[in-house]
Amino acid sequence: MPEDMTDNMTEGKNSAEGMNLAKYLSVAGVCARRAAEGLIREGRISVNGEKALRAAQRVTEKDTVTFDGRTVKPVTSHVYFMLHKPRGYVCTMEDPHAKKKAVDLIPKGDYRVVSAGRLDKDSEGMILFSNDGNFIEKLTHPRYGISKTYEVSLDSPLTEKDISRILSGIGDDGDILKAKEVTHLHDNKYSLVLMEGKNREIRRMMTACHKETKRLKRIAVGSLYMKDLPVGLARRLTAKEVSSVLKDMIKK
Repeated sequence: MPEDMTDNMTEGKNSAEGMNLAKYLSVAGVCARRAAEGLIREGRISVNGEKALRAAQRVTEKDTVTFDGRTVKPVTSHVYFMLHKPRGYVCTMEDPHAKKKAVDLIPKGDYRVVSAGRLDKDSEGMILFSNDGNFIEKLTHPRYGISKTYEVSLDSPLTEKDISRILSGIGDDGDILKAKEVTHLHDNKYSLVLMEGKNREIRRMMTACHKETKRLKRIAVGSLYMKDLPVGLARRLTAKEVSSVLKDMIKK
């Protein structure tokens, strides 16, 4: 939801002190705060014509901040979209070689949106997009505890031992992969609730259980469900829906 520009720039301090660069990029709708360091490291962020060096660098409304040479400023009018991503589309925002990008399915306007998390190319389902960096941050950072619900179809059913492993945690390539809930829907189809979004987490868990993932679909973020939104279409979230998903946070 829109934030007052003065509140954004001051953060409770004198306006001359501004905010750190990571926060600035977030409220400008460029990226979530924790993604700022990567953009700075890649040399894509400049302040007053000089390459930025640190996410903690202070900037004020008098400074000129650019992303890939384009001036960016804190956004005061926010937009929020829900997309039913089809299989075959990628969630990258910048890859010029990607022919099918999920962001291209969002209605065009005088805004630049980014996605709250990702789904891999072979997966489908709900992705939320916004130009509100604080919203994106709260939906993607594990500390806020917003769940994601998925439906997965497998080549054979999970055993009780498999489900126990998934709930307790499976070590894989330095990560602990786990689900908060596993529900058997029917046949070889299950519902999984995850609290984090590690890369290809469900597919890796299923592989560890010697199962092949035939289909994977995200159906909900927090208490917000995709319901009957057609594949490939996006719609704006209502103010009530935005408020509802933010209320799902377990930590502010």
